[in-house]
Amino acid sequence: MKLFLGNIALQLVLYVLFVFLFFFTPEANASRIKEIANYEGIRGNHLIGYGLVVGLEGQGDKSGTGFTTQSLANMLNRFGVRIDANSISVKNVASVVVTADLSPLAKPGSSLDVTVSSIGDAKSLQGGTLLFTPLSGADGEVYAVAQGPVSIGGFLGGGDESKVQKNFLTVGRVPAGALVERDIPLSVGNDIAILLKNPDFTTSSRIAGVINTNFGPGSAHSVDATKVWVRIPDGYRTNQVDFLSMVETLDIPVDTISKVVVNERTGTIVIGQNVKLSTVAVSHGNLTVEIQTSYQVSQPSPFSRGGTTAVVPETSINVEEEDARLIQLDEGTNLGDLVGALNALGVTPRDLIAILQAIRSAGALQAELELI
Repeated sequence: MKLFLGNIALQLVLYVLFVFLFFFTPEANASRIKEIANYEGIRGNHLIGYGLVVGLEGQGDKSGTGFTTQSLANMLNRFGVRIDANSISVKNVASVVVTADLSPLAKPGSSLDVTVSSIGDAKSLQGGTLLFTPLSGADGEVYAVAQGPVSIGGFLGGGDESKVQKNFLTVGRVPAGALVERDIPLSVGNDIAILLKNPDFTTSSRIAGVINTNFGPGSAHSVDATKVWVRIPDGYRTNQVDFLSMVETLDIPVDTISKVVVNERTGTIVIGQNVKLSTVAVSHGNLTVEIQTSYQVSQPSPFSRGGTTAVVPETSINVEEEDARLIQLDEGTNLGDLVGALNALGVTPRDLIAILQAIRSAGALQAELELI
């Protein structure tokens, strides 16, 4: 009797678990708002600066690189070393452009990763150290300063005759190499706009609908395919961070355009989930022509009185043609059916590109075909 009751209890638990997963599991193609959109005005900003990398063991800019020697002379002059730029001849210094992205939420004292790129004729930045470099925004104001050892994630070995190289040696990074000196002014009013990264009318409308469902009618409305206006409720006017945090974690069923992306150079094909076909028949077969030429040498017999050596070519031609395979794809065929059918034909990526273009020309491909 106890065993019977235990089985009933187990079945009841499994049933409740099934109902919970069926009704409360988010849709497979749902994404949080923070993954598909940004708040207007709350975005990263590019920073750029010009600096010097030193300690390059003879791999730096040559003496003919005028801006490097002039920059080095200017730096030494600030340290009280008076020197003429024309008299400098060093190979351990390289001029670089330093770039970074400043988060809109970064505060003074925060650290940033920076990228260092050579702009002279330096052979390598390996082992170098970036000197104090101010980083400015588009408004010309300095928001961060960078300094530290450069990591290129590669190496260069060998001599003049043979070399071994990994990665680009003239571009490196300084992890956490910049310190934020000034933050970006950020203010949020009673209204804020959500901007979709990939504009879509359906997704924009769904975002407004989900926000209205969670925070009440009139909390949001879709302006166009890119923008959704959101009004901060009265109860969150003094605590806007909590409201924005709740909004950006809402799950939205993302709708995308049906698209097939083809890269003919590499043979890469990416097929979207919603790609469908109209009724179409596809025939595929390969024709292989192989031509081989061998050379036979004919020469006189030993101790013969005359004759010359002759080279006689012998050519053989072999033609193999596979049987054409015909397969029919009915209307409404989805991604799985399409991939399965084309795999059944044994097509290569190159053949698949030609087949997709032919299906598109026949008007049976219900998707956008993009060649990159």
